[in-house]
Amino acid sequence: MTEFDHPWKEAIDEYFSFFVLLCFPEIFAQIDWSVAPRLLDKELQQIASQSESGVRYVDKLVEVKLLSGEVEWVLIHIEFQNQKETEFPKRMFSYFYRLTDKYDRRVVSLAVLGDGNPQWRPSSYSLATLGCELEFRFPMVKLLDFEARTDELESSANPVSLLILAHLHALRTQRRPSDRLQWKIKLVRALYERGYSKLEVLKIFRLIDWMLDLPKDLEPTFRTAVEQIEEEKNMPYVTSIERLAHAEGIEQGIEQGIEQGLEQGLEQGLEQGIERSIEILVRKRFGEIGISIARELTSDSDLPRLEQILESAATVQSVDQLRTMFAR
Repeated sequence: MTEFDHPWKEAIDEYFSFFVLLCFPEIFAQIDWSVAPRLLDKELQQIASQSESGVRYVDKLVEVKLLSGEVEWVLIHIEFQNQKETEFPKRMFSYFYRLTDKYDRRVVSLAVLGDGNPQWRPSSYSLATLGCELEFRFPMVKLLDFEARTDELESSANPVSLLILAHLHALRTQRRPSDRLQWKIKLVRALYERGYSKLEVLKIFRLIDWMLDLPKDLEPTFRTAVEQIEEEKNMPYVTSIERLAHAEGIEQGIEQGIEQGLEQGLEQGLEQGIERSIEILVRKRFGEIGISIARELTSDSDLPRLEQILESAATVQSVDQLRTMFAR
């Protein structure tokens, strides 16, 4: 099954302002972007851990400042949902209430619906008992609606536009791997034609690669196509060593991918590739809670330290144990 949730979480980390601009332009216009948004993963995790009814998937909580001149900060709760779920509106309200109650802040809960059902459009939750009534409404964007805006997405310089296209193509081609291959090649070509830096190409490529996963028998064809594109553009980005550090850990398994990312990253001095490999490994072993700890440990680390963290991440019993081992 195509993975959507995790790549979108990483996309929000990397491209939050671009995401808001494309999906919630009215909200974008009210935020003071001269003040850097702050991710509140730990605060959100505290709310999620209070859940009493099973697993709940809450994605991103970001603190921003408004242009209105108010000192108050607004917490924006972003929810990604990739299949129809009856309890979804209630869940939106539950987290809205928990965030408001715990932090005493104004909260904007944003729903991003990534499913393929055009009729399913929840945007409110209501309760009424013996004259006591509640009506909760939340802004919602349906990624499927961007089907009518593909020309705009294809010509946009916004990196999130490529990710939305990848998401839509993934929905369309779930049972048509050959079509998926062609769309994936087309998106990679568009990625190289947008004039992004090498680092941005690598970041976006990894997310597209994640969403538009291919059967193993089609991977060689895809790689050959990427090589041809890079030769045409004289930009050997993805097929260079960073490709292995960023993607092989997912495609060929944790052990082999991490070893390659480390070995070749050391040869080229690619600290970014090793850090990403650590994140891939920790996420696969311990889930999303490990990402913030991995970033905490790798921040400002030199290559020898990164090597030690990477090797230990494959054997520790818990992410807390990893933190204890490498706490400064």
